[in-house]
Amino acid sequence: MALPTIVLTDTLPGHRSNEPVTFAVDADLKENVWTATTSTGETLTCQRLQAQSTPGKTSFITVASFEGSMEFTLAAPLTGHAEGITELEPVEPDAFVRLDTGYFDLEMCSGTAEGTGSSKWGLRHFATLKEGIDLLPSGNNAIGGFYGPFFTPENGLINPPEHTTVEIETIEHGPILHHYRMHGTVPDGILEELKGKTFSIDWKFTHGTPYFTRSYRVDDFQTVINGRSITNKITVGDEFEAGQGEVVFDRFEAYGGTRYRSGDPYAAELAKMVDETIVTSTSDTTKFREFRRQLTGDIESAHWDLYWRLFCSWEGALDNDEIRNRLTQVRASSHVLADLPDRKWTIANDPVNVSVMPHETIFPGPASKTAEFHSELDRAMIWWTSAPSGAFQIVQRRQSGWVNWGTNGENECPELPVGVQIKTAYGMFTHNWQHVADQLETPPTVRTD
Repeated sequence: MALPTIVLTDTLPGHRSNEPVTFAVDADLKENVWTATTSTGETLTCQRLQAQSTPGKTSFITVASFEGSMEFTLAAPLTGHAEGITELEPVEPDAFVRLDTGYFDLEMCSGTAEGTGSSKWGLRHFATLKEGIDLLPSGNNAIGGFYGPFFTPENGLINPPEHTTVEIETIEHGPILHHYRMHGTVPDGILEELKGKTFSIDWKFTHGTPYFTRSYRVDDFQTVINGRSITNKITVGDEFEAGQGEVVFDRFEAYGGTRYRSGDPYAAELAKMVDETIVTSTSDTTKFREFRRQLTGDIESAHWDLYWRLFCSWEGALDNDEIRNRLTQVRASSHVLADLPDRKWTIANDPVNVSVMPHETIFPGPASKTAEFHSELDRAMIWWTSAPSGAFQIVQRRQSGWVNWGTNGENECPELPVGVQIKTAYGMFTHNWQHVADQLETPPTVRTD
């Protein structure tokens, strides 16, 4: 049986490193792993895609490193061991899988729903094999959680990674691709229109590739946040940690220049209300007493989630009436402060040093390609979204060592449309991050001859 030749063409200059390539052949091939031969005599490993293959047509994925163009032909089923993604000994008790992708060492967790930082689902450990530095060493933060509109304080519920678990389904599992799908239910908060919602998240990791891919799906919803109607838009939050006094990333930049406002009046108002509540609330619940113990003292260095969790109906520290009353005050004052004339927009053509800004926070405007990086260590995290997020919240807080990339605007207003694909690259990319972002946006074309 003659098998077709696959032709890859890259419209961008530069080298592609282990770029995922999906292709199909008009044949009913049952073997899970095949080899392919390139026009220069090299051998590629190709993994059969179980979910995309149909009678009479078989889909495969491989990874290819090339510049400009490349051709290869499917050859034969692979006999013997296939080099590729391997599984490692897990770190966390709720780990679903820890992967050595050939580029990343990462751990995916299902969460424990115990309401602490270490109960989050998502990626709770993440490093490149070359650098060997875990960007989430404590396991108390996570890459990949989604937040607003379900989990903003004004809705009385926060942080799905802490308050729910996910079931994880394996869609594809082979040497080239691991594809997982998380399934979860949003815990009900105070607002009726946001109750009973479910979500799923697809994660894809390929062998040796310096980026991974994900997308979020949520049941249809409509609510009001920051005085605006919000329909099917979410906040995706990626967190990183380096310990007090340090940050994993110390600069932020949006492709083509950064338009932003600095400071976070809402955070300051929420912190003030935390202080006031700790002092004046008459709540006598066990959970409130525990929050009072944790939040008395150096509140600026406390885990930020504690601020939100105090006003979370799921936690039960305060009753719903007190939550509503206190957050009504926070919301009203925050809306005014956010839009005062002295909160001017800044147009920056250079990377922004977020840590020196008020509240160590900026709110950039719409973008589809963004990056956080370290100005001295060359490490960079780069995000491309298949549709722009309407705004971002970037935090690089040395006091606690916490860094965040979130797709929300002022007052926790979610801005990323549901269903958008996100590609996230990480490596020594500070000086060429825009080129990496272009590659994330524009994959090579694939033609079957």
